[in-house]
Amino acid sequence: MANETQKTTHFGFDTVPEAEKAGKVQGVFTSVASKYDVMNDVMSVGIHRIWKEAMMDWLAPRAGQKLLDVAGGTGDISFKFLGRAGYGHATVLDITESMLVEGRKRAEADNMADQLDWIVGDAMALPFADNTFDVYTISFGIRNVTRPQEALNEAYRVLKPGGRLLVLEFSQIPNDLMQKAYDLYSFNVIPRMGKLIANDSESYQYLVESIRQFPDQETFLGMVRQAGFENASYRNMTMGIAAMHSGWKI
Repeated sequence: MANETQKTTHFGFDTVPEAEKAGKVQGVFTSVASKYDVMNDVMSVGIHRIWKEAMMDWLAPRAGQKLLDVAGGTGDISFKFLGRAGYGHATVLDITESMLVEGRKRAEADNMADQLDWIVGDAMALPFADNTFDVYTISFGIRNVTRPQEALNEAYRVLKPGGRLLVLEFSQIPNDLMQKAYDLYSFNVIPRMGKLIANDSESYQYLVESIRQFPDQETFLGMVRQAGFENASYRNMTMGIAAMHSGWKI
């Protein structure tokens, strides 16, 4: 009877028990950790850097703010945040320890060591008190969370009143012809790049499939609002290949 009622979720195009997804995601990112930043550049032709700078433009970090960077991996967003803020504090949280290890190896990590914490943790059960952070970011990570709504609920809980949520994630192109062209590239080129650069095509096949399973912009906006965030909105990036969603805890 327990097996009949077991909850399931997506892992790429596969259906798996919810209890197994986190371990499978850890396996993917453990496998690609050492080549993750290189692959991001190759897959997006460097455009992910422009998206992240646009994210910082919209966020407009201020001196002294405390950031929680969930699924923060190698620290890209945290380093940019601290650079823009001048001074502050960033907590990088990720479920995969090897991603955090790679982040600590980056040159910026030494220069900003007293402003950074690196914590292994789960986006759905954050190890922090209520009303702790000024800003919560998650960049290309929420689609890998087993229950994204729970992650958004946790984001609301740990943000201070007046705090800001900003989510950067791959999304859906609102043009069928362009979406088909992008799918052809994604499914035929990206796994091959993964094999060539990271010697791992299966992990990148999952990453491509996970993008297709993620809710579209309007659906995800509804989830942000359901978590309690107000003044919620989104901006499409590069025709909707990615989207940024913003919300405030008021």
